Amino acid sequence: MTLAVSRGIESVARFISLLVIFIFVCAITYFCSKYIAKIQQGTMLSSSNMELIEAYKIAPGKYIQIVRVGKKYLALAVCKDTVTLLSEFEKDEIEIVGKQEQISFKELFEKVRKRADKNE
Repeated sequence: MTLAVSRGIESVARFISLLVIFIFVCAITYFCSKYIAKIQQGTMLSSSNMELIEAYKIAPGKYIQIVRVGKKYLALAVCKDTVTLLSEFEKDEIEIVGKQEQISFKELFEKVRKRADKNE
């Protein structure tokens, strides 16, 4: 009887230690991704002379992008290993749709959760 209880306690202890390790790894992953995202966002915002206006995927790994460089607008074919200039536009030749706000994961999760609560 005591052997069975001992094994049960040992199993619970292993489960709790694995759970703690899992939570620790998830926390490290979360904070590392936040840190890397902050660094990438900082480097992207530091340049006011270049902006990606629109991107359209035409095949896996192949895109057509409209990019603003200074006051010029360029259409680029972006592939895995190459970038090719397709055309150059004036600002009045293209329609720039309002930029979508970047929404945080927390806000998106709250919206989805509220929608799920309404459906219940």
